[in-house]
Amino acid sequence: MPNPKQRAASRARQAMYSALRRFFVGRGFEEVETPALVPHPGMEPHIEPFAVPFAPQTDIGRKRTLYLHTSPEYAMKRLLADGAGPIFQICKAFRNGEVSRGHNPEFTLLEIYRPNADYRAIMADLEEALAFVEAALLRALPEHPRRTFGQLPFERLSVREAVRKWAGVDLFEHPDANSLLRAAEAAGARVTGDGFDDVFFHLFLQKVEPNLGRERPTFLCDYPASMASLARLAPHDSRVAERVELYARGVELANGFSELTDEKEQRSRLLAEQEQRRAAGRPAFDLDERFLEAVGRMPPSAGIAVGLDRVLMLLLGAESIEEVLLFPAHEFLR
Repeated sequence: MPNPKQRAASRARQAMYSALRRFFVGRGFEEVETPALVPHPGMEPHIEPFAVPFAPQTDIGRKRTLYLHTSPEYAMKRLLADGAGPIFQICKAFRNGEVSRGHNPEFTLLEIYRPNADYRAIMADLEEALAFVEAALLRALPEHPRRTFGQLPFERLSVREAVRKWAGVDLFEHPDANSLLRAAEAAGARVTGDGFDDVFFHLFLQKVEPNLGRERPTFLCDYPASMASLARLAPHDSRVAERVELYARGVELANGFSELTDEKEQRSRLLAEQEQRRAAGRPAFDLDERFLEAVGRMPPSAGIAVGLDRVLMLLLGAESIEEVLLFPAHEFLR
């Protein structure tokens, strides 16, 4: 049975959705809706989709496995390739096994895309949207929201700068796994795994992430190129990709890119992720050929996905995602 705090959070959630729709429609974005059930899930090495058996009861279709999407990204990029202007979507997404203080296996995403733009433009869109939402909630529910997003502009900080600031490690001086491992251990990080990305992940989570967005929200930009399979490389430095994440109060809220629009390069990166999944003993899914074909037709674009449950947690001062969901997964998983 939802408690009073959860019911208040539900009212705040609807006010947040309403404010987001007013903001984006007012700035020329079109709201779209794409399928939650898809034939090809994302290929990210550390994300597991929910598999759904499809058993046709008519002569249409064949028996096969479908998946609940982990993000509407592939479908929305196909819309961009077909000539859509700025678009956004508020939808449910699903990731198997993700249950924690900040994770629920079913969660709500805001996904926005702007054609003929780069990640700087999408950062500006998002920070203005979150400030608009906070102001709307302060008017509608003055006893609930915390002031988190009203100080514009948000901080912009490169990954290299952040790791150097809080871990004392210069990523450009440690470009391989062994070198970075020695530097991470010298900085006091406890590291497992043997690849560059694994070492970086442990160093980042232990030494950097808790410090991000403490004084005001922080856009963390320009990730190592190996950690951005859907982003284009920075024109000024191929060691980094134009990927950005948003943090506030040490919590990751959003992940976005200047989108890759090279079909051949995108295929190569997805094949590499396919091999990473095989090596880790995870299912290696078939490539989504319709998505790959669309990548080559996309205009230069930027997109970002925002975890709205976490945004709501911060706005309401909640300690756990359970507090902002009427029916959290913890109820039936215990």
